[in-house]
Amino acid sequence: MTVATGTSAGAAGWREQWFGWFDGSLFTLCAASLAVVVLGGLAQVSFGAFSMTIVDAWQAVFDPRVVFDAQAWRAFLLGAELPEMGKQSLIVWNIRLPRVFVAMLVGMNLAVSGAIFQAVTRNELASPFILGVSSGAGLMILLTLVVFSGLAAFLPLIASVGGAVAFLVVYAIAWKNGTSPVRLVLAGVIVGTVFSSLQTALFFFADDIGVVQSAISWTTGSLTGTDWEQVRMALPWTAVAMLLALVSSRQLNVLLLGERTASSLGMSVEKVRFALSGVAVLAASASIAVAGIVGFVGLIVPHMVRNIVGSDYRKLVIGCLFAGPALLVAADVGARLGMAVLVGSDAQIPVGIVTGLVGGPYFLYLMRRQERMGEI
Repeated sequence: MTVATGTSAGAAGWREQWFGWFDGSLFTLCAASLAVVVLGGLAQVSFGAFSMTIVDAWQAVFDPRVVFDAQAWRAFLLGAELPEMGKQSLIVWNIRLPRVFVAMLVGMNLAVSGAIFQAVTRNELASPFILGVSSGAGLMILLTLVVFSGLAAFLPLIASVGGAVAFLVVYAIAWKNGTSPVRLVLAGVIVGTVFSSLQTALFFFADDIGVVQSAISWTTGSLTGTDWEQVRMALPWTAVAMLLALVSSRQLNVLLLGERTASSLGMSVEKVRFALSGVAVLAASASIAVAGIVGFVGLIVPHMVRNIVGSDYRKLVIGCLFAGPALLVAADVGARLGMAVLVGSDAQIPVGIVTGLVGGPYFLYLMRRQERMGEI
């Protein structure tokens, strides 16, 4: 009897240790985010140049001849030849759904990247933008389009490298017998300002208006024209970054306690901070490589999730995994269909403009609601 009781207590303790943090608020957030993604996906696949009813669109989404066809999935995920399929299924699966999947991956990456940067700097205003990743990627995009146009085919890779190099520059500037959250943020602001000025200067050297438009699309963030190639490009890096973020949630919680406390608990603060920053850069670069620089997502999603589930990174990372895709899918619906609703035009606006229009008022709301913003 004693053994059975001890076994039950041990099982209960194991469940509490690993899943006790999964509470009702996190479940509600995840369920609501999934609902937004589903409704946004419904809107995206139902409207377009090729007219079809909502019923026809969702019959195409769940077409068993596609869903259970191994050759179709090899074509989608590995780039093999597409099998024969109906016209509606071809439009939905090969044109409209990939945009939804890319939006989900980009939202997930930016939200988790922002959450990690906020823990590394212990500052809730930190994001890939503030720490130089986005400005470095933007500079390399413009440099490629304006000066080295022959390398335009490698633009996603170049953008990712630019973001990674920018953060290394930030880290080098912030280093002085180690780094500190304050120095990282200040160095990021300095590097971001310099790189943004260089971006503006490069526009004066562009002779082709098409190049300027393409550069603006990249630097404001856009999902127009995305397809399965972008899904294949982002998916592996996203999977690695999200897994590392989930595994590192304990280290992120320890970093929030402060450097002295973390060191006293046996953590090598500098090594962990640099490694976690690498995960955040990987996530941000994966999104920049396929969608350009989508602003505010990495900043506002961790805020929204933190207000709902608290600051425990075991919950925060999972919340960002769901809330990031929800925000970006919803914003992309507005970017794609907003002009048609407002003025009856078929024009699409970059999704980064929509996230900026959402992010600005949200931060104004936070500023009015909270007396202190900054350090976590």
